[in-house]
Amino acid sequence: MSKPSTIAIDGPVASGKSTVGRRLARRLGYRFVDTGAMYRALTWEAVRLGIDLEDEAALTRLAENTKIDIESSEGSSATVNGRDVTAELRSEPVERGVSPVSRVAGVRAVLVKKQQAMAEGGKIVMAGRDIGTNVLTGADLKIYLDVSVEEQARRRYNELREMGQDVEYQAILDGLTRRDRIDSSRSANPLRPAADAVRIDTDEMNEDGVVEHIMQMVEKS
Repeated sequence: MSKPSTIAIDGPVASGKSTVGRRLARRLGYRFVDTGAMYRALTWEAVRLGIDLEDEAALTRLAENTKIDIESSEGSSATVNGRDVTAELRSEPVERGVSPVSRVAGVRAVLVKKQQAMAEGGKIVMAGRDIGTNVLTGADLKIYLDVSVEEQARRRYNELREMGQDVEYQAILDGLTRRDRIDSSRSANPLRPAADAVRIDTDEMNEDGVVEHIMQMVEKS
């Protein structure tokens, strides 16, 4: 049997899906797409323009009329209408706004079409929150990375501290709990494992261990 050509990786915040997906794609010689960076880039643009994040019609129009380019070969970089917004993807306004923006059905419909177009031709690893359940339902291999909210918070806390941000663990824990609740309960493509996804508990595994685990599955396929 041939190796899976389309690999979907889903999971909550700080489950390691972007890092794992990027490293896996590099090992396989595939393209990697971090769909979360697309929602963050759109959120940044909405905040910059002062758009009400509860105005679903305005957010949908913004998604339709905004050119977002994602480069994920080494790290998730993003441009919005030609402007590099990479440094803003983890900013506080984006962290607060990305879940309200990404739960808008119209926004998701627009971005999903773009993501599906990216996957045409295969040889791609795509990471996000609804890849296996909505974007690439026919993916050859679907992975769902589980992680406890406490471990999510610890990872995000360390990540932000390394970036020089003055943050508090409890505030991050509260924010992640809220975001996972929003993403899991939204009406448009909620965060959940696909029925045919392989679930991996990442609490006690680092990214390299997860990549090796997935590579074993790929090589046995």
